[in-house]
Amino acid sequence: MRILLATDAWSPQINGVVRTYQRLQAELKRMGCELAVLGPGSFRCVPCPSYPEIGLALPNLKLCADLIEAAQPDAIHIATEGPVGWMARRYCTQRRLPFTSSFHTRFADYISARWPIPEALVYALQRRFHQRSAGVMVATHSLAADLSVRGFQRLMPWTRGVDTELFRPRAARLFGDGPVFLYVGRVAVEKNIEAFLALDLPGVKVVVGDGPQLGELRARYSDVIFTGVREGEGLAECYASGDVFVFPSLTDTFGMVMLEAMASGVPIAAFPAIGPKDLVTPGVSGVLSHDLGAAARSALSLDRAAVREAALAFTWQAAAKLFLSNIDSARANARGRGAPASLGVKLARPRSV
Repeated sequence: MRILLATDAWSPQINGVVRTYQRLQAELKRMGCELAVLGPGSFRCVPCPSYPEIGLALPNLKLCADLIEAAQPDAIHIATEGPVGWMARRYCTQRRLPFTSSFHTRFADYISARWPIPEALVYALQRRFHQRSAGVMVATHSLAADLSVRGFQRLMPWTRGVDTELFRPRAARLFGDGPVFLYVGRVAVEKNIEAFLALDLPGVKVVVGDGPQLGELRARYSDVIFTGVREGEGLAECYASGDVFVFPSLTDTFGMVMLEAMASGVPIAAFPAIGPKDLVTPGVSGVLSHDLGAAARSALSLDRAAVREAALAFTWQAAAKLFLSNIDSARANARGRGAPASLGVKLARPRSV
């Protein structure tokens, strides 16, 4: 089976969406399924406002159509609501081809943190985008409940996995004996990082990652260790060097970094928000509280072996199987509504998985 992934987030970008689909691509390949990528690199791009390191594709509907038809996919999945996503959506709707989609980012929260744009307007635009989707994949039950109240339909669960071989307990102590309170992720205003940096905590605070707020925060918090971007073994050693992973975000829809920390045996301290309350078992793999400082201090006493055990339930193999199952269900639902029998562009008979 060949699935076309239309996404505005792809390498060299470093974020949870990119890492999710890169790992999904590898897992699907092992299952005999190809995930072909239609990303921003296929188009001319301009810098994204407030994120100049991210390129936004300039719309080119003919090129988009040519690339989709050349891929000859059996199914089309649209991951993002950016220019690439809208072009792929238009291609599918004009030809009455069903597609699946994912809700990864609460853009309403991201945009309102920067500009005076009503959240309701942004959610309305996202709702319109996903309205034609045969199935909208969401990562957590709490996110599904939130979107359902906002009028989103045909929601389908799709969890994530974690590489428990790379992210594992290690003897590394890169930042001293501790206690070490760690944050990993994009350094941007919507991540609410200052709620972590302003805490009165013993030991040292560490921020791993890059983003538009890095320079500002580095200048204001001279006592914090900012490492910049780390990947692979270097990132895994950073995780293993922490004693508590502090996740201050109130806008994330999942939080893969929490799974990576848990797999490394590092307990989570977070607000009881979408994402943490779906992934963290209070008193076992972390502590959730509206008092983030109290949560961070309490998490120090948790059993690191139990924290890792909680992460082992999240496998990429299971995530890939669920992804394919969702596509099959969407295909069946689309047939029931009178859409073409195949999600494929040329109505080719699906290849076996």
